[in-house]
Order: sequence, then C-alpha cells, then structure tokens
Amino acid sequence: MEVDEAQLLRLTERNLAELRVSPDADLAILLVDEGAMEQLHLQWMDEPGPTDVLSFPMDELRPGTDDEPTPAGLLGDIVLCPQVAESQAQTAGHTTADELILLTTHGLLHLLGFDHAEPEEYREMFGLQKELIDGFGAEERRRS
Repeated sequence: MEVDEAQLLRLTERNLAELRVSPDADLAILLVDEGAMEQLHLQWMDEPGPTDVLSFPMDELRPGTDDEPTPAGLLGDIVLCPQVAESQAQTAGHTTADELILLTTHGLLHLLGFDHAEPEEYREMFGLQKELIDGFGAEERRRS
C-alpha cells in the first residue's frame, strides 16, 4: 500500500512539539503487512489476528511542560498496519490517511504513558488525541 510517510513525519514532529518532547527523542514508525502484524500481535499481546497499531515504549518518557520539556531519549516504536487501517477507515467513513493519522497519534500517546483502560484515562487520552489531530488537520489545511 502507498502511505504518505512525509505526512506521518509532519504529524509526529508536530505532536512531539505540542507535548513538549525533545525533537531529539528517538522514535521509530514501522509500516507492516497483515502477516507481520498478526505475528507481533500474537507474540506481544497473546491475541490472534492482525491489529491496527502496536506501541513499544522504551525509556518511559512522559510529556513535558514549557518550563521543563522532556529530554531526548528512546521514545520507542509504533507499528502500523495500513491494510487494517484501510478497512477501519472504510467502516468509519474517512480516508486511510485519516485513519493512519489517528493510529499514529494514538500509538504516540501510548508511548508517552497514556492509557484508556479506565473511564477517566479514556476521556483524557481520547480528548488529547482529538486535540492533536484537529490541530494537525488545521495546520495541513493552511499548508495546502
């Protein structure tokens, strides 16, 4: 599948800046097919079938503040499966690119310690996710 990798890079750089994480933090985004994602999903989550996104945090970095940005370090890996994203995008009624933006942002928030297991965590994480995606969308519209 064709993926706009430059767009994902712009998204990630913007999100890291918004979350006050050092631009020198190491982050890898891997795009894999369904077979590779299914193997990772089974190996790390003990769940069968491919999933849309997996996050593998490394140094347990957290968002910074204006006064104290997060230092450089190993943020971790985000693994995306564009084929699963495409299917989810069709169900949701938006583009695959929009779904990959959502999944990349979601994965990044997981790397930074956010979770959605409890209702309060869910509201915080998904509220911030929406704020980041909306801000990126506005920036992209100004760009074009």
